[in-house]
Amino acid sequence: MSDSADTGTAGEASDRSLTEGDRSGGDPPDPFDTAELRAAVLASWRGSPTRFREDANAEEDLRLGGYRDRLLVELAQNASDAARTAGVPGRLSVRLVDGELRVANTGRPLDATGVAGLTALRASPKRAEPSVGRFGVGFAAVLAVTDAPRLATAEGGVAFSAARTRDEVAALAESSEETPAAVRELAARGGEVPVLRLVWPTDERPPEGFDTEVRLPLREDVDPGGLLAYMAEQVVDLLLALPSLCEVTIGDRHYSSAGSTDDRMVIRTPDTTRTWLTERATGEWPESTLTGVGVEQRSHARWWLCWAVELDGDGAVLPPSTDVLHAPTPTEERLSLPARLLAGVPVEPDRRRVSDSPATAVVLDQAAHTYPELLSRLDPLERTALVPEPGFPLSDTDERLREAVVQRLRESAWLGAADGSTVAPRRATVLDHFSSELVELLGEVVPGLLRAELSEPAHASALRAVGVHRMGVAELVEVVSGLDRPAEWWHRLYDALLPVERTDRTAREELTALPVPLADGRTVTGVRDLLLPGDGAEEAVAELAELDVTGLRIAAAEAVHPLLERLGARWAGASDLLDAPALVEAVHNSVADARAGADPMRLAEPVLRLVGEAGSRDWLGALALPDADGEVRRADELLLPEAALLEVLDPRAVGPDAPLRTVAGSVLERCSPERLRAVGVLDSFAVLVEEEPDTPHEGIADAEVWWREQERLRGEEWPPSRFVGVRDLDLVAEDVWPEALRLLTANPETARAMREPGGYTPWWIARFAVLEGRSPRQWRTPDAERLAGLYDPVPDVGVDRETLRLAGVRTELTVTDTADAADLVARLADPERGVRAGLTMAAHRALAEAVACERVDSGEIDPPRAVRSVSSAVISADRAVVLDEPWLLGVFEPALVVAGGNSYEFDAEALAELLDLPLASEQGVVEILGQGVTQAWRDVARVPAACELLGAAVPYGEVELRDGLRVRTSEGEHRVHWWVDDGGAVYSERSPDGLARALAWTMDRWQDRFTLAALLADPDATTLLR
Repeated sequence: MSDSADTGTAGEASDRSLTEGDRSGGDPPDPFDTAELRAAVLASWRGSPTRFREDANAEEDLRLGGYRDRLLVELAQNASDAARTAGVPGRLSVRLVDGELRVANTGRPLDATGVAGLTALRASPKRAEPSVGRFGVGFAAVLAVTDAPRLATAEGGVAFSAARTRDEVAALAESSEETPAAVRELAARGGEVPVLRLVWPTDERPPEGFDTEVRLPLREDVDPGGLLAYMAEQVVDLLLALPSLCEVTIGDRHYSSAGSTDDRMVIRTPDTTRTWLTERATGEWPESTLTGVGVEQRSHARWWLCWAVELDGDGAVLPPSTDVLHAPTPTEERLSLPARLLAGVPVEPDRRRVSDSPATAVVLDQAAHTYPELLSRLDPLERTALVPEPGFPLSDTDERLREAVVQRLRESAWLGAADGSTVAPRRATVLDHFSSELVELLGEVVPGLLRAELSEPAHASALRAVGVHRMGVAELVEVVSGLDRPAEWWHRLYDALLPVERTDRTAREELTALPVPLADGRTVTGVRDLLLPGDGAEEAVAELAELDVTGLRIAAAEAVHPLLERLGARWAGASDLLDAPALVEAVHNSVADARAGADPMRLAEPVLRLVGEAGSRDWLGALALPDADGEVRRADELLLPEAALLEVLDPRAVGPDAPLRTVAGSVLERCSPERLRAVGVLDSFAVLVEEEPDTPHEGIADAEVWWREQERLRGEEWPPSRFVGVRDLDLVAEDVWPEALRLLTANPETARAMREPGGYTPWWIARFAVLEGRSPRQWRTPDAERLAGLYDPVPDVGVDRETLRLAGVRTELTVTDTADAADLVARLADPERGVRAGLTMAAHRALAEAVACERVDSGEIDPPRAVRSVSSAVISADRAVVLDEPWLLGVFEPALVVAGGNSYEFDAEALAELLDLPLASEQGVVEILGQGVTQAWRDVARVPAACELLGAAVPYGEVELRDGLRVRTSEGEHRVHWWVDDGGAVYSERSPDGLARALAWTMDRWQDRFTLAALLADPDATTLLR
């Protein structure tokens, strides 16, 4: 036993020397009754065969397990509790003095109860009061560096010593007959004893300014410098975890903390100053959550927690990359939250892990419940930095805490709203496209709309994690649809959305559905057909705004914005506004509306104002205006009172029940004649224009007849791309047509219509106008002498030749249509007319050509009873034939032959069809009498020479020559100069005249027959030169 008691180290000898020295001067005071405590422990060791081993094992568990490496943490924790209990600022000083680590603190000093707690391995003296520690056993952490810890207070001190404990255990053998179990266990453990079970009094005092000091003689294996450095690394965490601790000094390094009213804690270190935002909470565990918790912990049934996040100098969050749960000192529970959690949560005996218990769930739930309060203390733009980012949890505790925190964040109001309030994420909305102006405008429209800055990409991930709804352009447009806001508000909205349209191609289509306030006070959806009022249309817009024009969408001037134009709206100057489809339709319906009771001038006045800026339109003639009798008429059915047209119109054409009427005087008082003319009110003849017509123009005289004629003549080229025609020609009085023609040609527009080839206007005037009792085309101009006999010269009607020509008075021989052909056929058959032979053939040529070209439908002309022959004689049609081959003229009397020239000059069959006459070649069988000599043309005398002089090749083929050529027809025998039979064989008498005609026909040079006759008579070059 004595051997065991003598074992020890040099440090133990020093410990023993210190206590023995105290005895030499007398026993020190024992204010904490340590002797009684020792006696009780020794009695338990002596009386129980296992108690010493149990105490030794328990202390070893604490020293090697939960409290290993927690020296500063546990001492600071006790110092914080002492300061809080005493109600004084907690200060902690750690220094090295003569190989001892000395840790002094302020606060309630050690008392007898505290000493008893230090000697009780599983008992705490803090049961009835809140504290940071769970058990009073944290002091066991000192054993990591010493075997002889001491504590000094103003009332005295206490000391623990491994060496003296071994002595006490060895002494047990001296007082017992048998070797106590404790002595045997001491030997078995190699001299290891539970250091903190036996305590002795000392007479040491703490340094000035402190209430308690722990003195720890360091073992030889402890590095003092390394120990201080390790402790310095923990100070900041301890100041955060222990709010009652305000100052910590480690060697010569000083640390302090100071709180503020806004829950910010400033921690100053020797190197820097760090600011932390904290949110704390405390409470009591419900009794139901303490199941399975020891009695010692049950009596200490308060929990506490603190969230802390570091801030930079500008108040911005500096979240840690990773952290652990502090309980209150670091555990091994890794957390991924952007804020540090320090909490009085139940931990496993080794204090490394959180215990899985209902009490733990209470603290974690309260931590999640408190987390939004931490965010609310930050600037609104910094709060999202504390939203846990999506990712894999780092531990079970991390997963549980993250889920609870995120859920609580979704339900709590902490996000800054546009209206200055806070809103919960599940009720919040953030804009995909944002600006301060846009958020300001929509703040009163979109419930829970967040501040503009929260739409920045930096906040997107956090807002998505807590389920904030993102509003895109389509939804934004839907939200503002139906709002009743002034035009200026909409202008501001368009201004805020313009950057969106410029940067997001997909947004453009969605923005086209934006509401737009109109000049008439309505708000419509979408920019389709929207007109933006431009310069020159302001007054008209104001007047139109007072009308209910269906489909007319003119934006309010205050809302006009470039965005609307980019989305498809059109600028509406006077011209654009006038051409708006809705206004065009309103004009077309204006007569019906006025007859139903509407005031025609309410629409007419703005339209006339626009016309003054934009000019005329063809469709404006439909505009309703009152006439002189107060009745409503189309503008193009009205005349100005001083209209020149009144001078040439039939009096029956103007009046209450007539096609035309004069405009009301009240209209003239409000609108100028120029503007009235622009909308179709008549001053002179008016021209109708229609683009791409497909049917005859309605309401214009005889247009359908003209259309059918042109359709037959032009075929595939019909209908025309444009119709132009002068209207009201049928209303002209018959006796004033010369004046009407002068009026028509005086106006450039109507004059152009008269000059249009094949146009309606010249067509109608030529047929239906009246000049001295006849239509213009029944006259010829006086200088058209070639037509003399067929047409009479027009009398002097005071109209110049060009006007007469435009009106259809003939200057040349033409056949334009069936009626024209019928008239010419009748004139040729008139025996009272002296028509020259040349004019007769020209007329027949023109008729044949008109039939062949289908300008004339011969089926619509009655066959004439008489015709004019080539001798200019008028004969009965029953006796006449149409000459279709030149050799046949030898067997018919010229007075019975109708022709238009040589056979190659006109279509004989077309003329025969028109006149219903037979062709000459159809009149019976012709027999060629007698026999002749057949020769090749090259062998016929003088033929080669004549062809050479004419510059033509001698034709192939043959000709049958006779001294006299006779043929027989049904009328008898006839001598002829040449002939061609039905088989194409050519016959000729031996004379230059007959041979020349046969040769010219064979060579297809009929026009050279007279030249050939001369050359055959005298085949000399001089013949051509005479």
